[in-house]
Amino acid sequence: MTLGSNPSAFLMMGIPGLETFHHWISIPFCVLYLIALLGNCMILFIIKKTQSLHEPMYYFLSMLAVTDLGLVLCTLPTTLGIFWFNIRRIGFDACLTQMYFIHILSFIESSVLLAMAFDRFIAISHPLRYPSILTKTTVTKIGLTIILRAMVSLLPIPFLLKRLTYCGKTELSHSFCFHPDIMNLACADIKVNVFYGMIALFSTVGMDFICIVLSYVLIIKTVISLATKEECLKALNTCVSHICAVLIFFIPMIGLSMIHRFGKSFPPLVNTLVAYTYLIIPPALNPIIYSIKSSHIREALIRALRRKCESEW
Repeated sequence: MTLGSNPSAFLMMGIPGLETFHHWISIPFCVLYLIALLGNCMILFIIKKTQSLHEPMYYFLSMLAVTDLGLVLCTLPTTLGIFWFNIRRIGFDACLTQMYFIHILSFIESSVLLAMAFDRFIAISHPLRYPSILTKTTVTKIGLTIILRAMVSLLPIPFLLKRLTYCGKTELSHSFCFHPDIMNLACADIKVNVFYGMIALFSTVGMDFICIVLSYVLIIKTVISLATKEECLKALNTCVSHICAVLIFFIPMIGLSMIHRFGKSFPPLVNTLVAYTYLIIPPALNPIIYSIKSSHIREALIRALRRKCESEW
């Protein structure tokens, strides 16, 4: 690689200091990936096959499941490639492509969680108007807007990285490509990248988080005004799954962003574990949370399993 050029490839990192145990470490990763793949496919199958689940709340849950599948499929090849075969090399363009889709899917997940918060707010605060507000057409428009917003807001990022000069160091901090990670390998001025990255993050994920919090403030205000304690608990119970999904997505995401920008003194292992938590844990836990907490999903799953058993007998 010559001075002032793009590298031909980057070298990805597994778990620093534990390279000799990568084969063993791959076992829990395989379990999490398998749970994420099977769990989200199960959610999509149940919603598609159960007519009573063809409602806005479950359409948004389907969007969340598809997004989680996308995140899993983006990181699985490179992560298991390192753990199983020690394949660390990834081409520059391939790295930018993976990075673009990881960030797009993360932004989409954030927006879907906001849409789900809006859905809960309408269902609890305006139950009689709920069917007329969140029609299939409206849900479709929301979904398309979410995708377009993520794609447009992140479109400049690969080009901003391509214009940088890289000299010498090509080792990434993760087993996948992440914008701050690539940006910090450049030996040029990265102020534009830092500024645009922060603007994109705060104008999308940051605003989503603020709006989710405001939605729950309004939901709590509505719930408090309900007549009986039973009605309050019933209304709040419909939000538990969503609150869990919000927490397991936003906490690691905010943590990883802060570590990359301000936590240079943190041990590499902390950075790595937060990154894996951010990208692997939510896709694995979301279907479990919704299967346990949503009675409709749980009952549909039990019916599907019962039909399967009866057909085999």
